[in-house]
Amino acid sequence: MRKTVNNLVYSLLATVALVAVMIIIVPRSDQPTDRSVDYTAVATQAQEAVDANLANPTLPKSWKANYAEMRQKSSVRSWEIGFLTPSEKFIGFAQGLDANESWVSLMMKSTVPSESRTIDGVTWTVYDNRDSRDDKIGNVHYGLSTQAGSSFFVLFGTAPDEEFVTLATALSAAIEKEANR
Repeated sequence: MRKTVNNLVYSLLATVALVAVMIIIVPRSDQPTDRSVDYTAVATQAQEAVDANLANPTLPKSWKANYAEMRQKSSVRSWEIGFLTPSEKFIGFAQGLDANESWVSLMMKSTVPSESRTIDGVTWTVYDNRDSRDDKIGNVHYGLSTQAGSSFFVLFGTAPDEEFVTLATALSAAIEKEANR
C-alpha cells in the first residue's frame, strides 16, 4: 500500500514538472498581435465583382483596418471596412449597394437620427447615441449616413467626432463619384 501512495506522489510530481517545463519553454510574444488588413488591396479585388464604385478611402498610416470584405445583409450586398483609429477607438464603414433606408436602420441598430451635418460638401444624417443606456446599440455610439446614387454610405462606432470627420472627408470623393455614376 505504501508503494502505491509513493508512486502516485512521484507521478504527480513528474506531471507537474513536465507542465512547468512546457510553460517555460513555449515562446510567447510581449507584443500585441497585429491583425491589420490591406483594405486597399481587398477593395481592388472586390471591385472586379461589382458595378458600383467601391469606396477606398486614403487615410493616415495611424489608421488600421482589421477587416475588409463584401457582406450580405437583408438582401443588400455591402462593402465593409472596420477601422481602428489613432485614438484606439473603432469606426465601421459600410457601403450598401442598391441599399434602402431599411438597410441603414439595420446598420444603425434601429437608432433614431438626431440631426444632419455637412462634411466636405456631403450632407450626412447624424445618429448620436453616446448618452444611450441601451445595450442593443452595440458599438453604434455615433453614426453618420448619406445616400449617393443607389448606394448608402454608413459610418458607425465609438471614436470621437474629429475621427469621424477624417473618415467622412476621405470618403467624399468616392461619394461624389457614386452620385454621378
